[in-house]
Amino acid sequence: MKLAALVLAAGKATRFGGDKLSALLEGEPLLHHAIRAARAAPVERVVVVAREGLDAGEWPGAPEVRQIALASDELSASLKAGIAAAGEVDGAFVFLGDMPRVPHGLAGELATALGDCFAALPRHRGKSGHPVLLSARSFGDIARLSGDMGAGKLLKARDDVTYVDCDDPGVLLDVDRPEDLAQI
Repeated sequence: MKLAALVLAAGKATRFGGDKLSALLEGEPLLHHAIRAARAAPVERVVVVAREGLDAGEWPGAPEVRQIALASDELSASLKAGIAAAGEVDGAFVFLGDMPRVPHGLAGELATALGDCFAALPRHRGKSGHPVLLSARSFGDIARLSGDMGAGKLLKARDDVTYVDCDDPGVLLDVDRPEDLAQI
């Protein structure tokens, strides 16, 4: 199975008060933690969909990391741009740039669980988390999304989504405000 990883990082971070993805966590930008998790996935490439002016940094070695700039901060636009940049793949993982604690081995479990399903998601204590693995057959439905809407509503309406239960709360932990970063 040929897979890519998308790291969505084009939001305005208004609740954070500005440039949250460059905020330091353990001595490096928050975004780098998400990119590292994406690179640990069984993928051929990582596409970072970033707002203009955000630098994802240099990532030598495999898998390759490619950054694309996006003027829009709408979640649907980020997701569609990332899928388009991923190229011909059987599926795409969706990582969020503000989720620094996604367990690195989880993506492989999601890839194994996907099978013929529309998508595979981790679930912690009954709540869906990230990364989400979208099958290639979901890409047409994703292309029809608009506004600040991601794939969540679409996935909830389907009965061909599989879940991988996960004990690690990192699949739910995102940084929205400075106090969230301080608590980590």
